[in-house]
Amino acid sequence: MNIEIKAVTEENRADILALHVSESQTSYIETTEQCLKEAKECRYYHPAGLYRDGDLVGFAMYGWFPEYDEENEYGRVWLDRYFIDERYQGQGLGSIMLKALIRHLAELYKCKRIYLSLFEDNQHALRLYQKFGFEYNGELDCNGEKVMVKEL
Repeated sequence: MNIEIKAVTEENRADILALHVSESQTSYIETTEQCLKEAKECRYYHPAGLYRDGDLVGFAMYGWFPEYDEENEYGRVWLDRYFIDERYQGQGLGSIMLKALIRHLAELYKCKRIYLSLFEDNQHALRLYQKFGFEYNGELDCNGEKVMVKEL
């Protein structure tokens, strides 16, 4: 299986915009349209398509944000958005792509930690993130979501 993480470009933008989660997940994550708009407004965001064997199967948006970290580091690497398209859910791609994303972010940013946030009632995502070593750190983000961190 060939996994690729590709930046959103004019060539793949329409396909990225066509990605969506199931109806039961829409309250947990923004649409790709909303994400691309935010990425345009905030230069720290990097939206990307997640590909398996050349097929676009998911979306992520991540970045390094230069905020003070209480552990004397400046800046945090955030996996801010992540989902597998509804058509590809239930095939184990959530784990496969998250593993690839963690590796990608660690190499790209040479970071010691990766942060993300989620609504506590998003149990499916919570179990996935915990499986990969993310733990709550006691913080809430600006949207009231609980912050999780993974030590690398």
